[in-house]
Amino acid sequence: MNIVHPSFEIEDAPDYDQILFKIERAGKTCYKTPILGNREDAERFVKMIIGKGHESVIEHASMTVRFIIDRGVSHELVRHRLASFSQESTRYCNYAKERFGNDVTFVYPHWYETGDEFIRLMWHDALLNAENYYFEMLRKGMKPEDARGVLPNALKTEIVVTANLREWRTIFKQRCADNAHPDIRLIMRDLLKQVKMFYPAFFFDIQ
Repeated sequence: MNIVHPSFEIEDAPDYDQILFKIERAGKTCYKTPILGNREDAERFVKMIIGKGHESVIEHASMTVRFIIDRGVSHELVRHRLASFSQESTRYCNYAKERFGNDVTFVYPHWYETGDEFIRLMWHDALLNAENYYFEMLRKGMKPEDARGVLPNALKTEIVVTANLREWRTIFKQRCADNAHPDIRLIMRDLLKQVKMFYPAFFFDIQ
Protein backbone atom coordinates (compact mmCIF):
# COMPACT_ATOMS: atom_id res chain seq x y z
CA MET A 1 0.00 0.00 0.00
CA ASN A 2 1.25 3.46 -0.90
CA ILE A 3 -0.07 6.79 0.42
CA VAL A 4 0.68 10.18 -1.17
CA HIS A 5 -0.21 13.79 -0.56
CA PRO A 6 -2.50 15.56 -3.04
CA SER A 7 -0.72 17.72 -5.59
CA PHE A 8 -1.11 19.59 -8.85
CA GLU A 9 0.97 20.75 -11.80
CA ILE A 10 0.06 23.44 -14.30
CA GLU A 11 0.87 21.70 -17.58
CA ASP A 12 -0.15 24.27 -20.14
CA ALA A 13 0.61 27.76 -18.88
CA PRO A 14 0.65 30.21 -21.79
CA ASP A 15 2.74 33.33 -21.44
CA TYR A 16 0.94 36.04 -19.45
CA ASP A 17 1.51 38.79 -22.00
CA GLN A 18 0.41 36.49 -24.79
CA ILE A 19 -2.90 35.84 -23.04
CA LEU A 20 -3.37 39.49 -22.11
CA PHE A 21 -2.91 40.72 -25.66
CA LYS A 22 -5.06 37.92 -27.08
CA ILE A 23 -7.94 38.84 -24.76
CA GLU A 24 -7.42 42.53 -25.39
CA ARG A 25 -7.58 42.04 -29.16
CA ALA A 26 -10.66 39.84 -28.90
CA GLY A 27 -12.46 42.11 -26.46
CA LYS A 28 -11.69 45.35 -28.24
CA THR A 29 -13.23 43.89 -31.36
CA CYS A 30 -16.54 44.55 -29.62
CA TYR A 31 -15.71 48.18 -28.82
CA LYS A 32 -13.45 48.96 -31.80
CA THR A 33 -11.17 50.84 -29.42
CA PRO A 34 -7.42 51.27 -30.04
CA ILE A 35 -5.05 48.46 -29.09
CA LEU A 36 -2.03 50.09 -27.46
CA GLY A 37 0.01 46.89 -27.21
CA ASN A 38 1.38 47.32 -23.70
CA ARG A 39 0.82 45.23 -20.58
CA GLU A 40 -0.59 48.01 -18.40
CA ASP A 41 -3.33 48.93 -20.87
CA ALA A 42 -4.19 45.28 -21.51
CA GLU A 43 -4.43 44.59 -17.76
CA ARG A 44 -6.71 47.57 -17.26
CA PHE A 45 -8.91 46.33 -20.08
CA VAL A 46 -9.13 42.78 -18.68
CA LYS A 47 -9.94 44.03 -15.19
CA MET A 48 -12.56 46.38 -16.66
CA ILE A 49 -14.41 43.64 -18.54
CA ILE A 50 -14.28 41.32 -15.52
CA GLY A 51 -15.56 44.13 -13.32
CA LYS A 52 -18.48 44.67 -15.69
CA GLY A 53 -19.28 40.96 -15.78
CA HIS A 54 -18.32 40.60 -19.47
CA GLU A 55 -16.40 37.38 -18.73
CA SER A 56 -17.27 35.67 -22.02
CA VAL A 57 -14.29 37.52 -23.51
CA ILE A 58 -11.77 35.63 -21.35
CA GLU A 59 -13.09 32.31 -22.65
CA HIS A 60 -10.63 32.79 -25.53
CA ALA A 61 -7.80 31.64 -23.23
CA SER A 62 -7.47 28.32 -21.39
CA MET A 63 -5.27 26.52 -18.87
CA THR A 64 -4.51 22.83 -18.26
CA VAL A 65 -3.80 21.43 -14.78
CA ARG A 66 -2.86 17.87 -13.76
CA PHE A 67 -4.16 16.90 -10.31
CA ILE A 68 -3.25 13.99 -8.08
CA ILE A 69 -6.18 13.71 -5.69
CA ASP A 70 -8.51 11.09 -4.29
CA ARG A 71 -11.50 9.79 -6.25
CA GLY A 72 -13.97 11.59 -4.00
CA VAL A 73 -12.38 14.98 -4.70
CA SER A 74 -12.24 14.23 -8.43
CA HIS A 75 -16.01 13.72 -8.41
CA GLU A 76 -16.39 17.36 -7.39
CA LEU A 77 -14.09 18.58 -10.15
CA VAL A 78 -15.91 16.76 -12.95
CA ARG A 79 -19.16 18.51 -12.01
CA HIS A 80 -17.77 21.55 -13.82
CA ARG A 81 -19.11 20.66 -17.23
CA LEU A 82 -17.47 23.48 -19.22
CA ALA A 83 -14.13 21.72 -19.07
CA SER A 84 -12.33 18.75 -20.57
CA PHE A 85 -11.22 15.86 -18.37
CA SER A 86 -8.85 12.93 -18.83
CA GLN A 87 -8.78 10.70 -15.77
CA GLU A 88 -6.92 7.59 -14.65
CA SER A 89 -9.24 4.67 -15.31
CA THR A 90 -9.80 2.07 -12.60
CA ARG A 91 -11.44 -0.04 -15.30
CA TYR A 92 -8.27 -0.43 -17.34
CA CYS A 93 -5.54 0.11 -14.72
CA ASN A 94 -4.53 -3.10 -12.96
CA TYR A 95 -2.72 -2.03 -9.78
CA ALA A 96 -1.32 -5.52 -9.27
CA LYS A 97 0.95 -4.94 -12.27
CA GLU A 98 4.63 -4.03 -11.97
CA ARG A 99 4.17 -0.60 -13.55
CA PHE A 100 2.04 0.38 -10.55
CA GLY A 101 4.59 -1.02 -8.13
CA ASN A 102 2.20 -3.86 -7.18
CA ASP A 103 0.56 -1.32 -4.89
CA VAL A 104 -2.72 0.45 -4.61
CA THR A 105 -2.05 4.14 -3.92
CA PHE A 106 -4.26 6.24 -1.68
CA VAL A 107 -4.28 9.95 -0.79
CA TYR A 108 -3.93 11.45 2.67
CA PRO A 109 -7.07 13.32 3.78
CA HIS A 110 -6.97 16.87 5.11
CA TRP A 111 -7.47 15.73 8.71
CA TYR A 112 -4.67 13.16 8.79
CA GLU A 113 -1.91 15.23 10.43
CA THR A 114 -4.12 16.44 13.28
CA GLY A 115 -6.56 13.52 13.48
CA ASP A 116 -7.02 11.17 16.38
CA GLU A 117 -4.45 8.35 16.34
CA PHE A 118 -7.09 5.64 16.66
CA ILE A 119 -9.05 7.08 13.70
CA ARG A 120 -5.85 7.16 11.65
CA LEU A 121 -5.29 3.49 12.47
CA MET A 122 -8.85 2.63 11.45
CA TRP A 123 -8.34 4.52 8.18
CA HIS A 124 -5.10 2.62 7.49
CA ASP A 125 -6.74 -0.73 8.28
CA ALA A 126 -9.70 -0.02 6.02
CA LEU A 127 -7.41 0.86 3.10
CA LEU A 128 -5.17 -2.14 3.69
CA ASN A 129 -8.21 -4.44 3.73
CA ALA A 130 -9.50 -2.86 0.52
CA GLU A 131 -6.12 -3.42 -1.16
CA ASN A 132 -5.95 -7.03 0.04
CA TYR A 133 -9.46 -7.85 -1.19
CA TYR A 134 -8.77 -6.12 -4.51
CA PHE A 135 -5.62 -8.17 -5.11
CA GLU A 136 -7.33 -11.38 -4.02
CA MET A 137 -10.22 -10.80 -6.43
CA LEU A 138 -7.71 -10.26 -9.24
CA ARG A 139 -5.87 -13.46 -8.30
CA LYS A 140 -9.17 -15.32 -8.55
CA GLY A 141 -9.56 -14.15 -12.12
CA MET A 142 -11.73 -11.08 -11.82
CA LYS A 143 -11.12 -8.19 -14.18
CA PRO A 144 -9.88 -4.86 -12.77
CA GLU A 145 -13.19 -3.26 -13.82
CA ASP A 146 -14.98 -5.63 -11.43
CA ALA A 147 -12.42 -5.82 -8.62
CA ARG A 148 -12.34 -2.03 -8.40
CA GLY A 149 -15.71 -2.18 -6.63
CA VAL A 150 -13.97 -2.67 -3.29
CA LEU A 151 -11.69 0.37 -3.70
CA PRO A 152 -12.68 3.43 -1.61
CA ASN A 153 -12.92 7.16 -2.34
CA ALA A 154 -9.45 7.58 -0.82
CA LEU A 155 -8.00 5.88 -3.92
CA LYS A 156 -5.46 8.09 -5.66
CA THR A 157 -6.47 9.27 -9.09
CA GLU A 158 -4.72 11.41 -11.68
CA ILE A 159 -6.89 13.80 -13.64
CA VAL A 160 -6.00 16.39 -16.28
CA VAL A 161 -8.37 19.35 -16.48
CA THR A 162 -8.50 21.91 -19.27
CA ALA A 163 -10.86 24.85 -19.03
CA ASN A 164 -11.09 28.38 -20.29
CA LEU A 165 -10.21 31.13 -17.83
CA ARG A 166 -13.84 32.05 -17.20
CA GLU A 167 -14.57 28.49 -16.10
CA TRP A 168 -11.45 28.42 -13.91
CA ARG A 169 -12.79 31.55 -12.19
CA THR A 170 -16.03 29.68 -11.50
CA ILE A 171 -14.13 26.63 -10.24
CA PHE A 172 -12.04 28.74 -7.87
CA LYS A 173 -15.04 30.67 -6.56
CA GLN A 174 -16.90 27.46 -5.73
CA ARG A 175 -14.06 25.19 -4.62
CA CYS A 176 -12.12 27.76 -2.57
CA ALA A 177 -15.22 28.87 -0.68
CA ASP A 178 -15.40 28.33 3.07
CA ASN A 179 -18.24 25.83 2.64
CA ALA A 180 -16.37 23.72 0.04
CA HIS A 181 -15.13 20.29 1.09
CA PRO A 182 -11.82 20.75 2.97
CA ASP A 183 -9.88 18.36 0.72
CA ILE A 184 -10.70 20.18 -2.50
CA ARG A 185 -10.56 23.59 -0.82
CA LEU A 186 -6.94 23.08 0.29
CA ILE A 187 -5.59 22.10 -3.11
CA MET A 188 -7.65 24.66 -5.03
CA ARG A 189 -6.55 27.49 -2.73
CA ASP A 190 -2.92 26.52 -3.32
CA LEU A 191 -3.56 26.45 -7.07
CA LEU A 192 -5.31 29.82 -6.91
CA LYS A 193 -2.28 31.38 -5.20
CA GLN A 194 -0.09 30.15 -8.04
CA VAL A 195 -2.32 31.27 -10.90
CA LYS A 196 -2.76 34.69 -9.28
CA MET A 197 1.02 35.04 -9.55
CA PHE A 198 1.03 33.83 -13.17
CA TYR A 199 -2.13 35.65 -14.38
CA PRO A 200 -2.90 38.43 -11.89
CA ALA A 201 -5.34 40.40 -14.05
CA PHE A 202 -7.60 37.40 -14.52
CA PHE A 203 -7.92 36.28 -10.89
CA PHE A 204 -7.18 39.44 -8.89
CA ASP A 205 -10.67 39.66 -7.38
CA ILE A 206 -11.02 36.06 -6.15
CA GLN A 207 -10.16 35.52 -2.51
